[in-house]
Amino acid sequence: MAAEEFFRNLPKVTLHDHLDGGLRPATMIEIAAEVGHQLPSTDPDELGRWFHQTASSGSLTAYLTTFEHTIACMQRADDLRRVAREWVADHVADGVVAGEARWAPEQHLQRGLGLDEAVAAVAEGLREGMADAASGGTPFIARQLVTAMRHADRGLEIAELALRHRDTGLVAGFDIAGGEAGNPPSRHLAAFRRLREADFFYTIHSGEEGELASIHDAVQVCGALRLGHGVNIVNDTTRDARGRHRLGRLARFVRDQRIPLEVCPSSNLQTGVATTMAEHPIGTLLWLDFNVTLNCDNRLMSATTLSREYALVSEAFGLSTTQLAQVALAGASALFLDHAERAQLIEQMMPAWLRVSANDRGTSGQPPLWER
Repeated sequence: MAAEEFFRNLPKVTLHDHLDGGLRPATMIEIAAEVGHQLPSTDPDELGRWFHQTASSGSLTAYLTTFEHTIACMQRADDLRRVAREWVADHVADGVVAGEARWAPEQHLQRGLGLDEAVAAVAEGLREGMADAASGGTPFIARQLVTAMRHADRGLEIAELALRHRDTGLVAGFDIAGGEAGNPPSRHLAAFRRLREADFFYTIHSGEEGELASIHDAVQVCGALRLGHGVNIVNDTTRDARGRHRLGRLARFVRDQRIPLEVCPSSNLQTGVATTMAEHPIGTLLWLDFNVTLNCDNRLMSATTLSREYALVSEAFGLSTTQLAQVALAGASALFLDHAERAQLIEQMMPAWLRVSANDRGTSGQPPLWER
């Protein structure tokens, strides 16, 4: 397979990356000592392994329990600022040129911060990170997605928070996150209607563990502009006796409307979407021409980077660099940014991908799996 280093040297965009899922273990250890929070380990390497092993449970519910520790280390303004600044730096080091950090402010009020103070602290950290990147000659575009927890009842309140900071706090959009089971997106329909009325962007976690009804609810009832994960849309496709794919009406709508899927392969393996990368739905979704983007979800829990995700998918499905370039540019096209900013970013990304796209038989040297 093309090495992770190969993809690290190519410009990429991250749409689905949780701020509280990408902390550096060493940073957590320092903050935990200051605030009196007990971590599973005080050795950075051991702590990183603990997160990865605990998250690899095959259950989204168990996976989400690991956030107890990261969130505990993000309760002070200075800690939020530091984590956001390091979030940018870590992505820059991985060849990422733009990204949206999503997080739920309502989970960061345990030490006296207000919602607006928390959002302002993250914005400050992102600005510092962008300034560091620019001074180092590697410009980065950072935005935050303010997220509501789908099992709580603060969706409309958090939507209003996002709107208050859309022009001053680098807030590019809104999201809902958390366990899907029993918590359909339409539970927060008032929030989505408010955002629509205010001409604001939002994505919705859907199709990670839930049934097709969850995706239908997100798309047709709540009007999702993007789908967080969305991989279970593959369950609305079938293959006939001759091996030809047939799309159901929902799958066809999602594909034909070019609704971006924020696919996070390694994370999906940990939560039971598939057993191996070769069985992951991303291969079928790419073959059927869905609007697929590639993301990490939670770099700490998955012990991954975006470059590693590209390398893993490249190996599993024999994708050519041209195909992977299309995935990278799809991510840039789906950013919640001004159109001119997106167009400029795509123009800046294309030359690097074009230079390495001569071998269209795939980075593995073999035809893609679906052609064998």
